[in-house]
This record gives sequence, C-alpha cells and structure tokens, in this order.
Amino acid sequence: MANASRSPSLVDEKGVAEYEENVMDIAAGRGHLATDEYGQALVEFDKAAESRLRLKIDLFIIPTVSLMYLFCFIDRANIGNAKLAGFEKDLGLEGLDYNIVLSVFFVSYIVFEIPSNLMCKWIGPGWWLPGIEIGFGICSVATAFVNNIHEACGVRFLLGLFEAGLMPGIAYYLSRWYRRSELAFRLSLYIVMAPLAGAFGGLLASGILKLDSFGTLSSWQMIFAIEGIVTICIGIISFFTLTDRPETALWLSQEEKDLAVARIKSERVATTELLDKFDTAKMMRGIFSPTTIITAFIYMLNNITVQGLGMFAPTIIKTIYPSAGVISQQLHTVPPYIVGAFFTLLFPFLSWRFDHRLIFFVLCAPLMIIGYIMFLASEDPMVRYGATFLISSGSFAFGAFCAAHVSANVVSDTARSSAIGAMVMLGNIGGLISTWSYLPFDGPNYHIGNGLNLATSSTTLLLGAGLWVYMTWDNKRRDQVDVAAALAGLSQMQIQDLDWRHPGFRWRP
Repeated sequence: MANASRSPSLVDEKGVAEYEENVMDIAAGRGHLATDEYGQALVEFDKAAESRLRLKIDLFIIPTVSLMYLFCFIDRANIGNAKLAGFEKDLGLEGLDYNIVLSVFFVSYIVFEIPSNLMCKWIGPGWWLPGIEIGFGICSVATAFVNNIHEACGVRFLLGLFEAGLMPGIAYYLSRWYRRSELAFRLSLYIVMAPLAGAFGGLLASGILKLDSFGTLSSWQMIFAIEGIVTICIGIISFFTLTDRPETALWLSQEEKDLAVARIKSERVATTELLDKFDTAKMMRGIFSPTTIITAFIYMLNNITVQGLGMFAPTIIKTIYPSAGVISQQLHTVPPYIVGAFFTLLFPFLSWRFDHRLIFFVLCAPLMIIGYIMFLASEDPMVRYGATFLISSGSFAFGAFCAAHVSANVVSDTARSSAIGAMVMLGNIGGLISTWSYLPFDGPNYHIGNGLNLATSSTTLLLGAGLWVYMTWDNKRRDQVDVAAALAGLSQMQIQDLDWRHPGFRWRP
C-alpha cells in the first residue's frame, strides 16, 4: 500500500518496525497524524496502487453524481425552454413577471446552501444527496400543473430549497475521496453537466415538444413532467449507488479503504481523523477564510454569466435568429454548450496535471471579456452567435475551479463543508442577479445585460490575479515562522482547530 520513507518526525531510535506499524495506524485512521508539523506527508504512497484506486473511485462515483447534477441543472433551466413553448402566455405573465418567477428560485437556493451542506455532513451524503434529488424531481413535475404566477413562484421556491444542497454537497462529498490536485478535474466531470444540460436540455425539449401530448399534458407542461420523472428515477437509483465515505464502500477491499483514507489525511496538517465531529471553530474557519471569501465573490460574479446563459440563452438566440421556428431556435442553443463542455473538462484536466488552479482563473476570464465585447460592439448575427461560444468556453469551468480551490485551502472536514457551502451560497447571489440582467425593455440587443457581464468578467480577472499574488506573498511570510515555537503550549485539539491558521499550513494556488 505504501512505502515507508524514514521521516525524522516519526522514525526514532525504536526503528523501522515501529514506524511501519504507525504507517498502518495512519492508514486505518487510529488517531495518528499523517503529516509532520510543517504539513509534509509522513507516508510515501505506491503510485500504481493510487492510480488503480483512483480509477475505481472514478467509475463507481462520478457517473452517479454527474447524472444527478445534469438533471438538477435541467430542472432549473428548462423554464427557459418552456418560455419559448408558451409558458408565459398560458400563465398570463406580463412585464417583469417572468423575472420574478426566476428570482423566487434563487431566494431559497441561496438561503439553504450552508444549512443543506451541514445537513449533508450530519446525515451523510449517501442519504442526503439522493433525498434532495427526489425532492426537486417532484417539484419539477409539479411545475407542469401550475396555472398562475403565484403557483409558479411557490413551486420554484421549493425547487430552490431542494436544489440548494446538490452542487455544494457533491463537491464536499468528492473531497472525501480525492486529493487536492485531483479534485478540480473530478468536480469538472459533474459540473460539465451544466453546459451539457443546456445542450441536452435544448435537444430534449425539442424532442418532447414533437409529442402530441403526455397524458393530459401538452406543450411546455410535458417538458417539466417528463424531465421531472427522470430526475426522480435517478434519485431512487442513487440511494443504492452512493456510499458515504471510503470506510463504508462495499466495493473497496480493506487495503483500498486504508489507502483511500491515508492519502487524504496525508495532505491535511495536524489532522488525526478524516471525518471530524461538528466543531464551531472549524466551521467559522471555513466560512471566513480569506480564500473562501474572495473565491466565493469570484464565483458570484461568474454565476451571473452561467445562470444567465442557462435561463436566457434561448431568448438571446431568438433575437439573433428571429425568423427561425421554435425548434430551430432551441437547437441553435446546443453548439455553444458543447464547446463550453469541452473546455470545462480541458481546463480542470490541465489543472490536475499542473496542480494549479488560479492560473486558470486568469486565463478563462479573457474569453468571457472578448465575448461580451463582441455582443456590445456588433449586431451581426454570426458575430454575436460566435460570442456565445467564447462565453461558454470561459465561464463553465469556474464552478469546478472555485469549489476545488476552496476545498484545497482548508484542512478539516467541517471547515470544508462550511467553506464550500458558503462559497456556493454567495455565488448564487449571482444567480439571483442574473434573473434581472436581461430585461424585456433592454431587448433585442440587451446592452444592460451584456455590459453587466463584461464588468463581472473583468472584475473576475482582477480578483483572480490579486488572490494569486496574496497567496504567494503569505506563503513566503509563513516560511519565516518558527512552527514549533508558534504551537508551543497548545493541545492537539487547539492545534487542529487552527485549520488554515496553522503555521505549517501553506496556501495551494
């Protein structure tokens, strides 16, 4: 499982035999530290064994969470497809009514982010994630039966309540299984479902609209009902395919379980147990880490683009191709999402190989900046359609990068749960803003919406570069600290509660 490199922090005059016993204790999680006081791993792992384990985890977990998130995003964004199919007209929505319906979703979506992620830790991801999947599937089906704005707002509020926990919950769940360098790419394997949902959602909506009816339902009602039923089925299946943590995975051998636990612990300074109990100090460390706050703000800015694109892409395409039929307009939304999906996987894959995230914050933002300049500078349909490809290419990868970056820069499980929840909560304020970014009176060129997104993508570039400079500077400052002196007189519990404030901790850009 592991090669025992002789570390002066652990190997003393008692010799190699005792050290190897300690290595097994570390792997089994029996209260031993997996790093020295400087955060350096005490165990050197077999790369081939790690590779085999990683592939096994990929095959057992990623497909399920990816399908869950695909239909989460479809159930959220299919209202844009329903709008083209007569949703507004049938419910008698006028003026800003449609924007109000969209906004109600984000109110509950924002409020329940952190509570939902803490519930995910308390109940266990293997139960919580499937449960909320079934919940928002039921809400999607219920949307097919709404008759007015009041009913639509009520159902969208409940949809937001259940969906609030899925993205941060999956990100937190995967952090129990993957190293810091590996996490961004694995997060991208499910977050890529957001652009694919835009593509697949458009295709699926087009196919559904070709049906004469679905039971007593017709037109836009079929979109919500059919897609909601699929979501419920995925939730039921996931009860049987997800497992809370490596120690409870029936598909891992005991040696593989030990390796899965030990390799994660080896990256967490001062950690004696992988899954700690709720700790208020650690929870606050996660939420108020400077990296969490800045990254959450970046995610908020990016979400104005991503959520706006998901909800208003069909409307934007309609302004570019006003004479095309509804199905043709739906199909035109697909290619930009396909290209965006490609880059959502490519950039995090490169991040995994280079073990770096902030460089991609700086590289992705200019793609969005150029896209929105094209929107503002030209009314040529092909130029504006080309701009949607650039915007999709640069925007969707941020979900994976922001979650991975926050996860990589806290230590404990509690801090990770609260940090990811806080990031997504603040980030989805951007989703709320996006519902008011493309207003009816601003069409067909939408200067306000496109100008807002140009500003947010430019600010993202500046914040990403600034955070990179700060982390580099603070790591150099920490290098000058006498760790032993700084920790003198503190108990093991006090040291663990330091989390990212531990003097041996280093930021991971």
